[in-house]
Amino acid sequence: MTDTVNSLPEKPPQPVVTILSQGAENRLSGSWPDRQFGTVSRAELHSFPVEQPLARAIVYGGGGYTKLVYDKEGMEVALWLAANRIEPHILVHRLPGQDNGMGGVYPKDIALADGLSALDQLGSAGPALPLFHVGLSSGGHLAGVMSCQDHALGASGTIITYAPLNANHRDYKFPPGKSDYPPVEKQAFYDDWPIGIYGQPHGWPKTPVFLAYALNDTSVPLQHALNFLATAAQAGLPVDAHVFGEAPHGFALRSLEGSQAAWPALALDWMKRKI
Repeated sequence: MTDTVNSLPEKPPQPVVTILSQGAENRLSGSWPDRQFGTVSRAELHSFPVEQPLARAIVYGGGGYTKLVYDKEGMEVALWLAANRIEPHILVHRLPGQDNGMGGVYPKDIALADGLSALDQLGSAGPALPLFHVGLSSGGHLAGVMSCQDHALGASGTIITYAPLNANHRDYKFPPGKSDYPPVEKQAFYDDWPIGIYGQPHGWPKTPVFLAYALNDTSVPLQHALNFLATAAQAGLPVDAHVFGEAPHGFALRSLEGSQAAWPALALDWMKRKI
């Protein structure tokens, strides 16, 4: 594995798309390298073949469960992993509370259901490889949720960056008194899955976890990570945590002017040790 973040190509590479559910074709908005899915009509897995892969990863982009930040937190992460011989699969999941095209909305746990479909797909295709969940922002929450599931395709570890893991739950909100998130299905999903809260053991990851957070993040306060770390210390959960003093929210692989420049190399080394 290398420890560098590759420069982006002029044009985005085309993934191999596996359709995981019924629904209309998804359409990206914006232009490379800042494209997003404003709506998701069907679940898809976007895969990038890698020669002699050491492992594979499901990549979960952010967007607050109201959109998917595809390039910055999906495609760029996938290209970085692929350059380091980790076969990436971006999950394009449906969004809780969004119009389902049939006169209703998707249920609160639709993203989890699509994640489980992705595990089913990977479990039935190709040679067995160590698996990692890799999530950024709200995608980090989903990666945490996925790491709590009992599935035949187990994972070797979970990488979570600046994610709202638990302090969006109505009983653990930080800052206190914060309003519920719309739509109601999104808030209900956060309430169902507070990751790393001691009194909610169903939300304890079953894999080792690597955390990367920004100290002064006002969008996703550090309290999310601190809650998880307190539980990890009390319950003996395997967690490595890194907090960067100059990092902005959403630093991903772009905003690396501060000490957060080290996080990709730290994460790759951690994955290598888990393989």
